[in-house]
Amino acid sequence: MLYLHGLGHFHPENVITNQFLEDLDIGTSNDWVLERVGIRERRTSLPLAYIRETKNRDTRAAYEASIYTNAQTGAAAARQALVQAGIAPGDIGLVISGSSAPDHVTPSEAATVAAELEIEATCFDINAACSTFGVQLSFLSKMMPETLPPYVLVVNPENVTRCIDYSDRNTAVLFGDGSAAAVVSATVPSRMRLLGSDCASKPSAWQKAIIPRTGYFQQDGNAVQGFAIRKMTEAVRMFQETYNGRKDGGEDNRRLLFVGHQANLSVLRTVCERTAIPDGCHWHNVTMFGNTGCSGAPAVVSQRWHDFKPDDCLVMALVGAGLTWSTLMWQMA
Repeated sequence: MLYLHGLGHFHPENVITNQFLEDLDIGTSNDWVLERVGIRERRTSLPLAYIRETKNRDTRAAYEASIYTNAQTGAAAARQALVQAGIAPGDIGLVISGSSAPDHVTPSEAATVAAELEIEATCFDINAACSTFGVQLSFLSKMMPETLPPYVLVVNPENVTRCIDYSDRNTAVLFGDGSAAAVVSATVPSRMRLLGSDCASKPSAWQKAIIPRTGYFQQDGNAVQGFAIRKMTEAVRMFQETYNGRKDGGEDNRRLLFVGHQANLSVLRTVCERTAIPDGCHWHNVTMFGNTGCSGAPAVVSQRWHDFKPDDCLVMALVGAGLTWSTLMWQMA
């Protein structure tokens, strides 16, 4: 059993609009972006002037130009999660982090986030790209409860725009920066409990989506999109059959809510169409923040934390490089 006590999210202040991308003269427009991926805005830890002047031609320079580090954005999300959980940093006994684009090869990013929060606790990373949040919680859910501290902090800092080539319209339109964090416990009950979880990988397809060291994000777009749709659709259908949540969101029975990997709106809409998830039960933020890697889905839940109703069931279906996928099924008390 695993209980979710609080969530937090953080998005940098700088906004990349579709008009900003159009002004870069890379062959895109607001209509072009909305038609293909449904994204209106994204946030970035980079100065807009830096992107405008350089199109990020040197990813190493991007780290120097960045306004925030992963530790800072991860800590910002974590502070909100701690407040939501009603505990202090000193109550955390374990910190687990994961990011698609960590700042350091060594040490673990969990250590840098913990230092930012002045937490002295065991730290290590679990990284499965955009599936990371689900893999982290699936791992914790399989631990013997007595081996874990009362409260664990899970962090997902993502500042992937530093790895984006802003002369390439196919990737420039997709990604934004954001961080998320969660406080969970295996022994202290809360109003949200984990009913089921799973994670898996297809290593033979690892080259389908990569970020080389000091390089740009690259992917086989069609293959990755098809993979994402299939895996998220399978996850939703499985939990629909297992927990029999109402697909129409009716008030006389528990709702089945869906939060998927925030890849793009077209992918998410296809999953909803194939699984009969109505608009009111599909929660997302990709239109205003873009693809924020492994922080996207937990940030959605953080933003909607106060919108849950008793007995709601929430399916989180996540996919990422590796290729990896993970699923979480939550229920509200």
